[in-house]
Amino acid sequence: MSQPLLEFDRLRVDFDLPDGTVTAVNDVSFTIYQGETLALVGESGSGKSITSTAAMGLLPELARASGCIRWHGGAGDEDLLAVSRQRLRAIRGNEISMIFQEPMTSLNPMHRIGRQIREVLHKHTALRGRSSHQRVLELLAQVGIPEPERRIDSYPHELSGGQRQRVMIAMALACEPKLLIADEPTTALDVTVQAQILALLKDLQARYGMAILFITHDLGVVRHLADSVCVMQQGKIVEAGKTDTLFQSPQHSYTQMLIAANPSGRKEAVPNSAPVLLKAQNIHVRFPIKKRLFGPNRYFEAVKNIDLTLRRGQTLGIVGESGSGKTTLGRALLRLVKSSGDICFDDIDVARLDRAGMRPLRSRMQVVFQDPFGSLSPRMTVGDVIGEGLRVHQPLLRRAERDTLVIQALEEVALDPAHRHRYPHEFSGGQRQRIAIARALVVKPKFLLLDEPTSALDRSVQMTVIQLLRDLQQRHGLTYLFISHDLAVVRALADEVIVMRQGEIVEQRDTASLFNAPRQTYTRELMRAAFLESSA
Repeated sequence: MSQPLLEFDRLRVDFDLPDGTVTAVNDVSFTIYQGETLALVGESGSGKSITSTAAMGLLPELARASGCIRWHGGAGDEDLLAVSRQRLRAIRGNEISMIFQEPMTSLNPMHRIGRQIREVLHKHTALRGRSSHQRVLELLAQVGIPEPERRIDSYPHELSGGQRQRVMIAMALACEPKLLIADEPTTALDVTVQAQILALLKDLQARYGMAILFITHDLGVVRHLADSVCVMQQGKIVEAGKTDTLFQSPQHSYTQMLIAANPSGRKEAVPNSAPVLLKAQNIHVRFPIKKRLFGPNRYFEAVKNIDLTLRRGQTLGIVGESGSGKTTLGRALLRLVKSSGDICFDDIDVARLDRAGMRPLRSRMQVVFQDPFGSLSPRMTVGDVIGEGLRVHQPLLRRAERDTLVIQALEEVALDPAHRHRYPHEFSGGQRQRIAIARALVVKPKFLLLDEPTSALDRSVQMTVIQLLRDLQQRHGLTYLFISHDLAVVRALADEVIVMRQGEIVEQRDTASLFNAPRQTYTRELMRAAFLESSA
């Protein structure tokens, strides 16, 4: 047996909050061995991420940690809860590295991504100048960033969500650490890049003998990557064992529920006689790459010549890799980015409206963004965040009436209304995504743009949200544009699917036909990468 690398011994983490003490991690013990991949799985709020951040010395100020976290990778055995801050800084990024769940909150928006990766190299290695620049290009290429020579000078906001996550992975791997803590590293990635990243992690692990603590709610990934699994529920480990044994014969009822939780069911198709709510023709979106003093400017064509029709009560799914133009198309339809072409919503020619003209329509056209932490104000309580739309679009509502609607919205997305006085940072990533969904639903829109709404949710909560979206759609005749890289969720929710690549539609058919017999090679590649379980 290989030697222990990191040992958690009776770890406990408490949070002292205004309404009392909350125990996030309770008596957790497990060991990661050299060269091993150990997966820590469980639903949002189970304590997975808090456990890992305790090892990195990155717990919030309100947190109190006790127990012991022994690190065997440095100079002798060290308790990471007791070492000095200076020693922790030397360990972080060099001996132990971490990929965080939400890249936009971890990357500095003021600096180019190349500079941010070089900072890691300058801190922990002797690479400088041309050598460090070349190493950054190699890392960007390894994690699947297209055109690394051009992207090295990009700012985080110029990259898609999946590309930002890949930059974070490049930073974490820069110093070839002994232990990589990966907190939902593939959550924001499309299925083909997810497969590439998992293959990359396996390759690096074999090459350098690196251990991996893999935190995720995606059991399909766990089954193909991990040697061992620890299942967490409400801050405790309820089951642990070798991956094959645990999946073949799970003992705990909670583990059995997680394994059985997969998006299922099919949406009842909307008849062709249903009235059209949204119609778009010849949509183009382009962004300037370089403005010239003399001669024509250069542009990047993000969306090219897209036509689509959405009927009332219909769900149109849009799938494709990161950077394929999915999100840009959705935002163009809502007039959140400048585009050319014709857009008709609810018999109104919105393509000709200015910002003031669009404002009365915003309550009928809502959006759930991909990154919940970036779209929720950290200065507002959850109740205020959800109620903000009501204050704007229904200003005559009394405070008590508004609070009642906020409570109902929280209940619909399976969150405790008593927590509406807390702030977004006090919730897990999955819980913040549900808050974002509640904020969109509270004003009762006709059309909802869902941009990766389940990407941060564990499978059991995904099933709840999918059923919630179905119920709301049937009850209120809602129309959805559902953007996702999770093809299993799209198959369960959409009437029709558009497959996009490099800003263009490569295939568009009803859901059953597309999934049963995809015509295009690119669509088939997406299918193979998405359904790893079926190819095992």
